[in-house]
Amino acid sequence: MTAPRRILLVNGPNLNLLGVREPAIYGHETLADVERLVTDAAASRGFEVTAVQSNHEGVLIDAIHEARLTAAAIVINPGGLTHTSVVLRDALSGVALPVAEVHVSDVYAREAFRHHSYVHDVAVVHVIGEGVAGYVRATNLLLDVVTGRAEG
Repeated sequence: MTAPRRILLVNGPNLNLLGVREPAIYGHETLADVERLVTDAAASRGFEVTAVQSNHEGVLIDAIHEARLTAAAIVINPGGLTHTSVVLRDALSGVALPVAEVHVSDVYAREAFRHHSYVHDVAVVHVIGEGVAGYVRATNLLLDVVTGRAEG
């Protein structure tokens, strides 16, 4: 069976406020900008994107579970769930898809509680602190893994 030519883009709590919430930290680009950038990057490699954003952990977990049947990989910015959610980590681990972890800001240069990521060990790609453009780099690196152009 051929792997689907689709990736799941997951954005966690408060990322719907990109462009509005603390623009000095997160910039002025919006979630719609992120989705367009990832969709364009994926399309240039022959992949489609399904995007989900929610402020509710269970919605994100359900989307991740569904991805095991519909996607070849997952790009995720878990937002604050990065530092708190074992169940989100377990969902990512459980579907056994390649994962790219993205953070708009440099979480390691911020408050100490942001330095731990429950997603880190299940992700094969990490792009931290590159702003919204980091989603494009994460998508391309992840697609390199999916298509066999990189180890992961």
